[in-house]
Amino acid sequence: MPAGAAVALTVRIQTQDFDAAAECAALTAGRADIGALVTFTGLCRDEGGTLAALELEHYPGMAEAEITRICRTAIERFGLSGITAVHRIGRIAPGANIVLVIAAAPHRHAAFDGASFVMDFLKTSAPFWKKEHRADGRAGDWVDARESDARARAAWSRQPSGG
Repeated sequence: MPAGAAVALTVRIQTQDFDAAAECAALTAGRADIGALVTFTGLCRDEGGTLAALELEHYPGMAEAEITRICRTAIERFGLSGITAVHRIGRIAPGANIVLVIAAAPHRHAAFDGASFVMDFLKTSAPFWKKEHRADGRAGDWVDARESDARARAAWSRQPSGG
């Protein structure tokens, strides 16, 4: 990163939808030091037509602090120029956006690694809860954490820092 270039960090939790292109433009505005921008947008699936919506809840204050901590770790580990992380809460219909992670870096490998790292830790560390609302009207269940998410997070302790 050029001397004096500030690292951009944005973390938001909100009910309203987000505009990924606008978030990318905001992160890169006036920045000629960014050579790569990687975005990840997580969407609500309909689970084969059985899901009417997901309801996402969070622990206010703690969720923002944990996501900020995760992003700062990624910035340091991968030499990122910036990160934007936006997570929605409330009732979300299939096909709608849930989460956006944008990692900016001088080079592509750092941006890809940074975005993956943030998502793997966000899925396992940030205090969010998901409840299913079934398409047939039956009461849905709270969604348990997946073992595959825990394995993905654990793999980062065995990987060298990117860059």
